[in-house]
Amino acid sequence: MEIRPVDLADDALMAQLHGVSERALRLGRPDAPVWSLADFLGAMRSPDSGERSYLLAARLPGDPDRVVGWGVLYLFLLDNLEKAYLEVQVDPAHARRGVGTALVGELERLAVEEGRTLLLTDTKLPADEQESHGYRRFLERLGYSFSNVEVVRHAPLPVPDADLDAWAAQAARKAGGYEVRTLVNEVPPELAASLGELMGLLAVDAPTGAVDFEAETMTPERLDERLAASRAMGRDLYETVALAPDGTVAAQSTLSVPTDGTTTAWQWGTFVHREHRGRSLGLAVKTANLRAVQADHPELRRVTTQNAETNEWMIAINELMGFRPVEVSAEFLKHA
Repeated sequence: MEIRPVDLADDALMAQLHGVSERALRLGRPDAPVWSLADFLGAMRSPDSGERSYLLAARLPGDPDRVVGWGVLYLFLLDNLEKAYLEVQVDPAHARRGVGTALVGELERLAVEEGRTLLLTDTKLPADEQESHGYRRFLERLGYSFSNVEVVRHAPLPVPDADLDAWAAQAARKAGGYEVRTLVNEVPPELAASLGELMGLLAVDAPTGAVDFEAETMTPERLDERLAASRAMGRDLYETVALAPDGTVAAQSTLSVPTDGTTTAWQWGTFVHREHRGRSLGLAVKTANLRAVQADHPELRRVTTQNAETNEWMIAINELMGFRPVEVSAEFLKHA
């Protein structure tokens, strides 16, 4: 097995990696939403001052021009410094030949060299095969143990205006005194500090199973980089916030929307500050965000999200809004 670093500027090589990823992610999941090539290039090539990554490609002896698998290692630079996250994709035509094992081993070696002691990864599984699926058995053979599960849910679009109106009215009964504002591809300077602080607390307060996280450091610079990455991916980023009477961000919800006619939107984080819970702010920001996205992107037919199976509050909101389970995202850890 030949494993080498990837030149991010090599368009042909990056297209190969994307093809491997698309085939791997659609195996057994033909309707799963996956990244377009523009998504992939934009995400991999965009800088993030809070992370460093290593991207590796695997080739078989005798066929040095053909990628059969790839892996990426993400190292957090501003917080959670003992952790590393890794992802591996293997072309289904070359599965069960040691490609994945070799890639995981090389990524683990790099992580240990960087002083990381806790390795994290995840994989999508059918809900009824969480215990038995081959991906789980593969990770367990390599020393990884199950740490958490998130349920992936999809909701059909468009949502009728009458439903949006009803949810907004329901939220308004408790959310008086808060201003709900939708931002498209921008974060005003006066909101950057409190929005970044709120987003950084998500991994602390959200259920994360066997792994404890420190607050993520989301600086104004990283928020700008996040917007730049979204533009590079060819997406619009919708951020709806609820502002407390003092002007700080008390709740937020993010939708990432492709602009190439793709019909799936991606629900990213939705989070309410612990001091402002119990006021239906989660429902308020999710409803306003969805209303804005539907108005601007009538081509959308689906939105996808995922939450920890123990996050009963967000699950209740999602189920009210029409989200239904389709699979799980199983998370695993390994102590290096």
